[in-house]
Amino acid sequence: MTFLYPTFLWALAALSIPVLIHLFNFRKTTRIYFSNTRFLKLVKEVTTAKRKLKHYLILASRLLFLLFVVLAFAQPLIPAREQLGAGRSIVLYIDNSQSMSAQLGDKTRAIDAALSFAQNIVELFPPDTRYKILTNDFAPFSNAFKTRSEALDLLAQVRLSPVSRSMEEIKQRLEQDGVNRSREFFWISDFQKSTAGKIPAAWDSTTRWHLVPIALAPLPNVFLDSAYLENPFAAGGEKNVLKVKVRNEGRSEVDLLNLKLTINNIQAGTVTIGIPQNGITETSFDLTTALSGLNRAVISFNDFPVSFDNEFFLALNFTDKINIIEIKPDNAITPVEKVFGNKQVFNFRSFPVGNFNYSLLGQSDLVVVNGLNKLDASLSLSLRTYLNESGTLLLIPGTSPDAASLQQFAGNNPLKVITGAASLQELDRPDFNNPFFENVFEERSVSIAMPRASRVLDWGIDRSAILRFKNDQPFLSRFGQGGTLYLMASPLKSAFTDFYNHALFVPVMYRIAGSSRKNDSRLYHTLNEDFITLRVDSLSPDESLRLVGAQEIVPAQRKVSDIVYLDIPKFSVAQGFYNVVSNRDTVSLVAFNPDKAESLLDQFTGEEVHEQMGNGKNITIFEAASTEAFSNEIKARYLGKPLWKYAIMLALFFLLAEVLLIRFLK
Repeated sequence: MTFLYPTFLWALAALSIPVLIHLFNFRKTTRIYFSNTRFLKLVKEVTTAKRKLKHYLILASRLLFLLFVVLAFAQPLIPAREQLGAGRSIVLYIDNSQSMSAQLGDKTRAIDAALSFAQNIVELFPPDTRYKILTNDFAPFSNAFKTRSEALDLLAQVRLSPVSRSMEEIKQRLEQDGVNRSREFFWISDFQKSTAGKIPAAWDSTTRWHLVPIALAPLPNVFLDSAYLENPFAAGGEKNVLKVKVRNEGRSEVDLLNLKLTINNIQAGTVTIGIPQNGITETSFDLTTALSGLNRAVISFNDFPVSFDNEFFLALNFTDKINIIEIKPDNAITPVEKVFGNKQVFNFRSFPVGNFNYSLLGQSDLVVVNGLNKLDASLSLSLRTYLNESGTLLLIPGTSPDAASLQQFAGNNPLKVITGAASLQELDRPDFNNPFFENVFEERSVSIAMPRASRVLDWGIDRSAILRFKNDQPFLSRFGQGGTLYLMASPLKSAFTDFYNHALFVPVMYRIAGSSRKNDSRLYHTLNEDFITLRVDSLSPDESLRLVGAQEIVPAQRKVSDIVYLDIPKFSVAQGFYNVVSNRDTVSLVAFNPDKAESLLDQFTGEEVHEQMGNGKNITIFEAASTEAFSNEIKARYLGKPLWKYAIMLALFFLLAEVLLIRFLK
């Protein structure tokens, strides 16, 4: 036991005052004469014995009263197990990710318990202690130490954040400051397995790390795992299907879960599903053919008590046009120009080969080389560069192709020119299992009428050809060469094929165009992504894109050609929709959802984290089930157990004992 103010112990000299009063009775005695004292002698002896006992008891009570009063002022305490010296600093990391909205066993939210623990730390330590508050947002206020009052104000402002951090990220952020003062780190978190990442095994041994696990109640959770369009290329708002996967992380089966799809605040469909325990169920919604422009879709369901992931946001953008360039021999109108004439879907431009600007290749999703018999060296080099940079090119030969120039361009593909007139041969029916034809045919008829063609190019047997003749010779093939090269065996001339007049021509060309899109608009982004890419045409160098949603944000951005890269400020963006605005024009719509790892609520225990951190002696664990228990543990570890209250209680007890002795002991 030690004393907080030991100088008060000099006051124990006051204990001599009652002793002196007891030893020296200064009252004058009066002599009384009696005629006979024989009967009074016995009474005198008995009374004197009782009086001495009473005086001793009163003296002891007075001495003990003064003793405990002096001890109360000296403030005795049982020493703390861990000492915090003067001028120390404390860093508090508070996990405010979405998973901290889950409940504890007493129905308290995990984030509320974490903030209560942090407030206890700030209030209990000495007034000269400085504090740094760190959350998942890595906000600017975390860069400096604060006083007690400033730290309490910051804690009152902490809210749930859509950002999740791995332990490695947090460790690096905590250690980036210079160690000018001996510091204590309190790590208050639910230690979620899915977001913890790889836990570092090496930690600064000169710093004490205190783990404060927030143990969540064993709660089931249902969340939407992923969503995608069955046909990612929805030209002109054609019929489509939205596929969704719903996951159940509970230990029991979920029955009759109702999913609701709303598009632009109008209910577009509902479906009821069942999900096995720890399983995934896939379902779908049919999308209307009238959709166009920017559409806000929300899939929602009721799942309590974990509700932060009960909504899933999707941006259905049908505004991006596909940039297509045709290079042809002359100014004549071609079947390619006719098929891509829908200006709402395609941005199509056609150039004679002698009047073509090669710089336009980099701005194109699809390049169609149609009817050229020979590729000169400069054009061949430019097209090869375009292919190597993930471009998509469709090569349709001329009526008299030059084998040497085409072979030089084709590279590893052995091209042969077939000379001499050949009769038109019927193509074989498409392979319905080929992903290229997915969602093209409503009915898979075996007796479908097929176009006819006569080959002028041959590149051997291709078992994966998109279209081929009945003798297995390829008519249309696809090759991966950095980008994608499509080869057609016949010119689009009536003497060589009627393919361009066949019903199959339009879906095949649309599929080629759809697969060429360099920057498909994604249905959604997660909040842990660092940047997103958007295609924006006609954006001047001095224009900046803004994200306008729950708040307006001007993110850091850079423009490469017509592609804009936007850095996502994680502490500013919330889940939901944001319009991408240039000046006053809305050019796109993006949707943000929490990282699905946040919905996986499995936790590490404090002992498991301690073991993975290397079991260092400077790493301790606070196992606190309530705020009161945590406060008591903080006091026991750092402040010791104060005994002055007990001293005051004992002093009052002995004062009362003295009064009772004087009053009632005769």
